[in-house]
Amino acid sequence: MIDTPPAQSQATFPQQIGPRRQNAVNWLGLWTLTAKEVRRFVKVYFQTIVAPVVTTLMFLAIFVLAIGRASLDVGGVPFSQFLAPGLVMMAMTQNAFANTSSSLIIAKVQGNIVDVLMPPLSALELTVAFALGGVIRGLVVGIAVTLAMACFVHLPIIHPLVILYHGVMACLMLSLLGMIGGIWADKFDHMAAVTNFIVTPLSFLSGTFYSIDRLPEGFHLFALANPFFYMIDGFRYGFIGHADGSLGIGALVVGLADLFLGLVAFRMFQTGYKLKA
Repeated sequence: MIDTPPAQSQATFPQQIGPRRQNAVNWLGLWTLTAKEVRRFVKVYFQTIVAPVVTTLMFLAIFVLAIGRASLDVGGVPFSQFLAPGLVMMAMTQNAFANTSSSLIIAKVQGNIVDVLMPPLSALELTVAFALGGVIRGLVVGIAVTLAMACFVHLPIIHPLVILYHGVMACLMLSLLGMIGGIWADKFDHMAAVTNFIVTPLSFLSGTFYSIDRLPEGFHLFALANPFFYMIDGFRYGFIGHADGSLGIGALVVGLADLFLGLVAFRMFQTGYKLKA
């Protein structure tokens, strides 16, 4: 008897017509890229978290020892208590900026930026994922620095929602700025120029170490035009209950700055500016 092969079944497969349909948001891709950005800095936590804590505590010690005795009271609170929130904010924003800028410039220099551009992620999803990575790093550093400073300086929390708003929005602002700088820069020297000539001057001239009420009129007006001043002033107000400027105007300025930078970063990803050969 000869075995005959069974008749092949007439299996039917659904035919795909037109482009593949996907959800409005690629949540898995968004989560994966955000997790990648977070793991980048967590893996080297000694450099990305511990080092900023040590550096900020050194700033606190130097300024309190050098200036604190001559300026015991600023805004109705001890100088160290006035200074601490500004130092926390400075550490948060610098690290939020460093996270996105370093991630993009390294990917471009090493040539693996294609690994980010090839997956099915829209320009908005790329913008949000990178921004969230920077915001998370900034907040983690801010919490670590605040806990370390609390061992040496009394930091009351008077308005927690104000602290949260300005902390998140400030980290978002610098995260987006770092993203823009990372996309624009062709090499590390370009990125260093953005840090040295934009981020550092605006941070140091924003009232981090002093009250702008003591500045001459010209410098006072410059401080009021600096968006970094409003994020630090509002953040400090949440701790000590004193602000040098208008909280309403400050919240609006920070929000509009984030919106503008977000649109610029989104447009850069959308057009492939300096990302696609």
